[in-house]
Amino acid sequence: MNAVSRRGFIAGFGAGLGLLALAPRLASAQAVRAPVAAFDAETRIAEAGLGGAVAYALIDPATGTVLAERQADLPLAPASTLKSVTALYALDRLGAGHRFATRVFRAGNMLILAGGGDPVLDTDALDALAAATVAAEKGSGRGAPVSFAVWGGALPRIGRLDPAQDEHLPYNPSISGMVLNFNRVHLNWRRGEQGYRLSLQARGRKLSPRAYTASIAPVDRALPLFTYESGKRENWTIARRSLGKSGSRWLPVRRPELYAGDVFQTLCRARGLVLPNPEVIELLPDGQEIARQDSPPLDEIIRGMMEYSTNLTAEVIGLQASGAGDIGRSAAAMADWLRGQGIATGFAFHDHSGLSPENRVTARMMAQLAAGPGQARGLRGLMKTIPLRDAQGKRKPSDIAVEAKTGTLNFVSNLAGYAQREGGRELAFAILTGDEPRRAASQGQELPEGVMGWTKRSKRLQQALIEGWAGEHGAPALAAASSDMAGQP
Repeated sequence: MNAVSRRGFIAGFGAGLGLLALAPRLASAQAVRAPVAAFDAETRIAEAGLGGAVAYALIDPATGTVLAERQADLPLAPASTLKSVTALYALDRLGAGHRFATRVFRAGNMLILAGGGDPVLDTDALDALAAATVAAEKGSGRGAPVSFAVWGGALPRIGRLDPAQDEHLPYNPSISGMVLNFNRVHLNWRRGEQGYRLSLQARGRKLSPRAYTASIAPVDRALPLFTYESGKRENWTIARRSLGKSGSRWLPVRRPELYAGDVFQTLCRARGLVLPNPEVIELLPDGQEIARQDSPPLDEIIRGMMEYSTNLTAEVIGLQASGAGDIGRSAAAMADWLRGQGIATGFAFHDHSGLSPENRVTARMMAQLAAGPGQARGLRGLMKTIPLRDAQGKRKPSDIAVEAKTGTLNFVSNLAGYAQREGGRELAFAILTGDEPRRAASQGQELPEGVMGWTKRSKRLQQALIEGWAGEHGAPALAAASSDMAGQP
């Protein structure tokens, strides 16, 4: 073999080795190019047997391309997915670092606890404020306060978020600028030889003082489960037949200023400062600030709201962002803001939490929110991680990450946010399911018949849709495979 032939043979042999080395990458690229069987969403929807409406929209945030849709322009109840809009609205108007201040003033002989609309103030944080107040009072040389007042005028006073909901539901509390423990009181009961012992506590993470502004008594009846009357105290009764040996639950607070003042009085007394019983004032007089408790930053508050879906937090931060005098006008201001973000249609807002049955959104609008303003503002990082589950309801390993906001009412179950396979394309989606006749018939009821099974089937459908979309649309882009081959012989 001459030199030229040897060089040609060696070059050809080397090229052959190169092709052999490249073969796995070519196969991988061909696998990416190979058509994927279309996901059969309609079969899954039929299997779920939900009745009513099933609407969805799937968008590629990088391009704005709609990848899948079904009844995407049908107006449906958003439930708590509306909190995604509220989160972005509050961040835009108030800023991620905004903090709410609860302050104590001294005005002559009056001590004033002034709420600043902090939606996450709890008994432990109020105790820190009490400690600072006692220290300031002891070092001032002034006499003990003659009167003690609570001011909640930083926000409008709202009796119930949704008057149609049952009185006793803890997610439907009253609102004012003075908020404590999400305006809830914790009921405990235990049956003993002398009958039931019930207590109401202002339960925090560590401290749980008694709430003296509320009372509860068991009554011999089957229904209603609870009754409520407001006098000098908040008076509850509970159906004795509903009580087991022991248990607990939250009840809403309807007089939040007196509740917070009562707890603050107890906490100060424990440190040696005896305050008179609290009174509620409408106007905040001029005075000297002697103590202050700041909330966590707004983005941290929102992260908690998105995880635990607290209605009060949503309404408070929405009202703070708009400065409006009631929830209706505040929701309208949020709608105007959303139109300014380039999303002009597909919604009607009546509150900030999604509790009102009159709220409406479309799947397209919610997916556009995630793909557009949400993508620009980092909404995904504020959302709750949604685990994928097996047929038994247990978490299962998956290469699909889902960060989204849930939304649940009676016979309404929604999910909206982001899904992404490991190394794959990010997807923005919204899935809305609802049986409006059954929702309307059970409005305000706690766990009506059939709702738990219906909701489980809806959640299984939501997961099936996400897994199907991730398989069909969420694979790593061809460009990634091409770049992996760049520079190869």
